[in-house]
Amino acid sequence: MSLEAKEARRRRSSSLVYKEPPESLEQLSDQAALPNLNAEWVNAKGAWIIHFVLIFIGKILFDIIPGMSQETSWTLVNLSYTAGSYLMFHYVRGVPFDFNSGAYDNLNMWEQIDNGDQYTPAKKFLLFVPIALFLISTHYTHYDSTYFIVNCMATIAVVIPKLPSLHRLRVSFFNSPPDNI
Repeated sequence: MSLEAKEARRRRSSSLVYKEPPESLEQLSDQAALPNLNAEWVNAKGAWIIHFVLIFIGKILFDIIPGMSQETSWTLVNLSYTAGSYLMFHYVRGVPFDFNSGAYDNLNMWEQIDNGDQYTPAKKFLLFVPIALFLISTHYTHYDSTYFIVNCMATIAVVIPKLPSLHRLRVSFFNSPPDNI
């Protein structure tokens, strides 16, 4: 089989989970050449405050809906924050800017933050916020079992991908794994 035919052929895998391979030497040199503006903002002054501002704005927006109970409002704030956090930090891969030659195309933002180092202050904070929001929403829902399960599932869905053991691990329910030959 020719090389072109191998490249055109798609990798077959019955696995839903795959490990992202390490970067090539070329990608590592591209990553070292320029700063990653996609993930640098996380350590900027005031970047942590925006999380609390977004939660506060979400709470106000859900509270102004007529007939909305406090329990439902807090649950929707938690669901909104965790969905946005998952989408931003774990689902989308690459960098929206075109100046780094695709050096970060295979990494999501969580893997780009602090060059992939674990347990940095920024990553600890980003792990703390959904857990704290879960505890707050659980308290204000008066520990109702239905709200608890919904809030707990949302929090688990956003906390588990942040764990170091899942670094560069991909679960592909909707996306097919990349072609590896």
